[in-house]
Amino acid sequence: MSDEWKEGEAAVLKRPGSSPLLLRLASRPQPVGEEGVIDVSGQIGRPPGGEVRWSGATYRLFRPSLSDLLASIRRGAQIVTPKDAAYLLYLAGVGPGASVAEAGAGSGALTIALAYAVGAHGHVTSYDRRPDFLAAARANLERAGLSDRVTFRERDVVKDGLDEHDLASVLFDLPEPWEALASARDALRPGGYAATYTPTYNQLERTVRTFRRLGYDEVRAVEVLERGLHVGDGGTRPEFEMLGHTGFLAAGRKVE
Repeated sequence: MSDEWKEGEAAVLKRPGSSPLLLRLASRPQPVGEEGVIDVSGQIGRPPGGEVRWSGATYRLFRPSLSDLLASIRRGAQIVTPKDAAYLLYLAGVGPGASVAEAGAGSGALTIALAYAVGAHGHVTSYDRRPDFLAAARANLERAGLSDRVTFRERDVVKDGLDEHDLASVLFDLPEPWEALASARDALRPGGYAATYTPTYNQLERTVRTFRRLGYDEVRAVEVLERGLHVGDGGTRPEFEMLGHTGFLAAGRKVE
């Protein structure tokens, strides 16, 4: 990526104490949510970090982090939370340059995490059987500036299987992922991973049982819990509330 801003890039407007505002660089004034209209055209061709005066305050314009992109998602379907998305990418071995697929696009949260992780030289194929979910996910990827890394396909992979091959990773956010694990195994390259996200114990049990029956190796099942800490001089303690159960993660590797 060039060090200078280009028109159309996703950017984050930020000042100390404010929430990040995601926008796209344009050569004309543009609306920013319900906050008003801003003109950042003067930043095009300059490096990130430049000052922008807006609404009586001074902001900086940064390239968005993954947390910025996920925080800006317009939700429709329930999303995979950041704590789970990060660990799913770890379980599935997703990295720069990889070709990966997901089934269950939803609102596109996991799609954004995948597109961010594979980088400019990787690619994500995102399947969903509902056109309204695909439209919502596509809109969120466009707002994040990552749509060129993703191909969206309307397809029921439980019924019709995956139509990709030689994939490094396949991830499922489906009610019945066990029904698609055989197709995923065919689509994976040797050494590739399949990973799943399910909310209940019964779904997890059927998923892991199928991983084992199909001969996947390194089968794992985990749950990720997130507890914040209240940090103070001499008074550091856990927060009273925590982000507990959201889903169970499972994964296996194709080894032949």
